[in-house]
Amino acid sequence: MTYRNPPTTPRKSATFDDYTLSEIRRAAATGIYDIRGAGAKRKLPHFDDLLFLGASISRYPLEGYRERCDTSVVLGSRHAKKPIELKIPITIAGMSFGSLSGPAKEALGRGATLAGTSTTTGDGGMTEEERGHSKTLVYQYLPSRYGMNLRDLRRADAIEVVVGQGAKPGGGGMLLGQKISDRVAEMRTLPKGIDQRSASRHPDWTGPDDLEIKILELREITDWEKPIYVKVGGARPYYDTALAVKAGADVVVVDGMQGGTAATQEVFIENVGQPTLACIRPAVQALQDLGMHRKVQLIVSGGIRNGADVAKALALGVDAVSIGTAALVALGDNDPRWEADYNELGTTAGAYDDWHEGRDPAGITTQDPELMKRVDPIAAGRRLANYLKVMTLEAQTIARACGKNSLHNLEPEDLVALTIEAAAMAGVPLAGTNWIPGKNGF
Repeated sequence: MTYRNPPTTPRKSATFDDYTLSEIRRAAATGIYDIRGAGAKRKLPHFDDLLFLGASISRYPLEGYRERCDTSVVLGSRHAKKPIELKIPITIAGMSFGSLSGPAKEALGRGATLAGTSTTTGDGGMTEEERGHSKTLVYQYLPSRYGMNLRDLRRADAIEVVVGQGAKPGGGGMLLGQKISDRVAEMRTLPKGIDQRSASRHPDWTGPDDLEIKILELREITDWEKPIYVKVGGARPYYDTALAVKAGADVVVVDGMQGGTAATQEVFIENVGQPTLACIRPAVQALQDLGMHRKVQLIVSGGIRNGADVAKALALGVDAVSIGTAALVALGDNDPRWEADYNELGTTAGAYDDWHEGRDPAGITTQDPELMKRVDPIAAGRRLANYLKVMTLEAQTIARACGKNSLHNLEPEDLVALTIEAAAMAGVPLAGTNWIPGKNGF
């Protein structure tokens, strides 16, 4: 009788998982790197790793919806003659016309206006639909200078100088030829149908001293009326925030690596930058060290999804947050109603990220006239406004439970962390202890 060892259960590698193997095969077959949109998909320390300590005996909660909890925020009060006053501390991040369809950009403006907040142009210039339906519009000033003109600078309510983006700090954007329609080409002064890569750095400065000169130039162009934001990707948030303040910024925007993009290299999205949670404490510390916390406002973006995320960011010292990917989902991006269409593209609702291809079944990240008809900007704008309202109510509910009559009164003492990593990044105690990793040398 021959003895046979029992078979071993096949075991796949955690390092060479199915996705990694498929990427190796794709690279071997094509010889090109993968391009996609959206943000990092790997699991990262995030706001889910923090919890609020609600009021009990030691803290006194506010009574439901009967006691006021303020949500308003003023942005740009440092130098601007006309700072922005928003009803809620949730803004819409810059997403370009070209990356997004015209109806999608209009819907963002409509939704933001209904909710009492601002939206942002993105690369490629200002559209009339966006300006016409946005009560408060921030104009992005990017390295590419696509669509930039003095008339639109003056028509904006604020100017955001974009130095970096969370999904690709140190890298430039992409807009492939299939999305460069006649209108996009005209706005950007580009040939139709030709791939476009945005510059990774501004052409007329090489450091913070030059940035200071540029900010002064923008102030003079706009008669010192408009707040000047400086946006950086989440790479070195302490030093970047400090240098932005030195250069004269009214508002600093820090974008973590969960922030999205229209298109860039997959290897960039997943391996460059820092998680949003890790960016907040150093940025706040820089403002505090300079005596500018709350004088220069801080906005963070990258993976903000709900009112709890908003409340946690504000508790850590932020003045407002910005959303991009979540806003697109609210408009109808990756909606299961188009599942059959997603399947034809080789993907599924919730995983579609080939925004650069211009074949978005939802009509949001495309310039295809037929697909764009699927976006009703009025209805989509209402959905976005509803989503922003819910986020705000959720954040208020948490603030009241912590005994705060303003979202901006939330503080780190209201938080604990579930993991050592989150405790160290956020600078709050590990739950059940008074230990903050790294504090006092421990």
